[in-house]
Amino acid sequence: MLSDSGYYSRKEGAIFAGVDWPSVLIYMVMVSLGIMSIYASVYNDSNRAIFDMAQKSGSQLMWTGISVVLGVVILLVDSKYYHYIAYQAYAASILLLLSTFVFGRTVNGAHSWISLGPFSVQPVEFAKLTTALALGKYMGGYGFNISRMKSLSRVGMIVGLPALIVCAQNDTGSAMVFSSFLFMLYREGFTGWVYMVLGMIVFLSVSSFFVEPTALYVLIFLIVVAIEMRDNGMMKQKIVYVASVLMAMLLIFFGGMVLRHEISMMRAFILALAVTLPMVAVYAVRYKLRNVVVFVVFFICSLLFVTSVDYVFDNVLRPHQQHRILDLLGLENDVKGAGYNVNQSKIAIGSGGLLGKGFLQGTQTKFDFVPEQSTDFIFSTVGEEWGFIGSITVLALFVALIFRVMRMGDRQRDTFGRVYCYGVAGVFFFHFFVNLGMTIGLIPVIGIPLPFFSYGGSSLLAFSVMLFIAIRLNCNAQYQSWQ
Repeated sequence: MLSDSGYYSRKEGAIFAGVDWPSVLIYMVMVSLGIMSIYASVYNDSNRAIFDMAQKSGSQLMWTGISVVLGVVILLVDSKYYHYIAYQAYAASILLLLSTFVFGRTVNGAHSWISLGPFSVQPVEFAKLTTALALGKYMGGYGFNISRMKSLSRVGMIVGLPALIVCAQNDTGSAMVFSSFLFMLYREGFTGWVYMVLGMIVFLSVSSFFVEPTALYVLIFLIVVAIEMRDNGMMKQKIVYVASVLMAMLLIFFGGMVLRHEISMMRAFILALAVTLPMVAVYAVRYKLRNVVVFVVFFICSLLFVTSVDYVFDNVLRPHQQHRILDLLGLENDVKGAGYNVNQSKIAIGSGGLLGKGFLQGTQTKFDFVPEQSTDFIFSTVGEEWGFIGSITVLALFVALIFRVMRMGDRQRDTFGRVYCYGVAGVFFFHFFVNLGMTIGLIPVIGIPLPFFSYGGSSLLAFSVMLFIAIRLNCNAQYQSWQ
C-alpha cells in the first residue's frame, strides 16, 4: 500500500519483503573472508584467539556485529527518511571533517583521525556516504538540469568541498575517491567530452615521462587533428590534413632548434603558429570559426599542460610521492625504499600460485614482510594464502556486488535512488580497482582500504551503511512495482 507521500507503508509480516538477498549474501561472504584475512595477517603463535578484542581480528568482529545490526535497522526505517536527512547528514559530515583540525590526530602522515576513547574514527569514510545522499537529494530536486552550468557548479561544490578538506588533511588518496562520482554523472547524462579530456590528461601525464617534448607536441597535434577529422566531412578533412602535416613539420623543425638551444620554446611556438595562421584562416572562412577556436584552444591547453607536468612533479609532489610514481613507471627501481611495500606485496601474491599456500600458511604474511598488510595491502594475504583461484573469487564477488548495486539504481523510480545507488557503485569500484591495482603495482600507492576486507571500523561501518541504504531503496522500488 502506498502512503499519501507516494512511498510504501509497511505492513506487519512484510519487514524484509523485497530485500535483495543475493547482495546481502555477497556482503556476508566478503565480510567473513575479510575477518579471516585480517586474522591471518596478524596471527602469531603466542595469541591464536580470533575473538581476542586486543587483536585486530577481534575488533573487526565487533565492528562487523555493529554493522550487521545497523544494517537491519536501516532496513526497518522507511526509505523516505533518507531523503529528509540527506542535507543534514552532509552538513554534519562536513563539520566532523573540519573538527579534525582541532581534535584530530595524525596517522601515517594524514591528520584525518579523531580519537573516541579506545576507538579512532576517520570522518572521510562517512563523508563519502553523505555526499552520495546529498547528490541524490539535489539532483532529484525540482529544476535540476545536468546541462546547465548552474546545476553542475552546485554538484561540483557538493563533491569538491569534502574533497578539499580531506586534501588539507594531507590525505590525498581519500580525496581522490570523490572523483568516483563522475561515474554516476555519466549515467545521468553528463557530457562525454569531460571524460575524454580526463583521459587525455592521464595520457599526457604518463607520456611526458617517456617522450621527448617535441615528439609529444606532434603527437598531441595529430590526436587533435584525428578528433577534428572524425567530426568533419571529406572536404574539411583535406584542409585539416594539409594543416596538420604542415604544423607537424614546423614543430619538428622548430623543436629541433629548441633542443639545440638556437631558439626559445616560446618563440618557436609563435613562429609555428604564424606560418600556419593562413591555413587556419582559410579553414575558418570556409567552414565554422567555432571549430577552429576549439581546435586551437585544445591544442594550446595540451601544450601548456605538458610543460606544467615537470613543474608539478618537482615542486608540488612530495619526495615519497615522486619516488612511488617513478617506481611505478619503471624509471626507478627502489625495492628497499619507496617500492618496498609493492615489491613485497607482489612477491606474496605471486608465491600463492594457483591454489595458495593455505589458511595461516603464508610465509610472507606470517613473518610480516608486507607493511600495512591488514589494511591497505590486505589483498596480498588473499593472494598468498588462497592463490589465483581465491583472488579471482574475491574479484568476482566485488564485480557481482557492484553490478547488483547498479541494477538497484536502474530499478528506482525516482532520481534520488538512482543517483545514490550509482554513486555508491562508483565509490565501491574506485576503492576496489585502486586498491587491487596498488597491491600488484599497476597504480601508485595512495592508501585507501579494500571494502569489507581491510581492517578498520570506520570504513567497514561506512561501506555497510552505504550498501544497506541502497538495499532499502531497492525494497521501496520493488514495492512500488508490485502495486
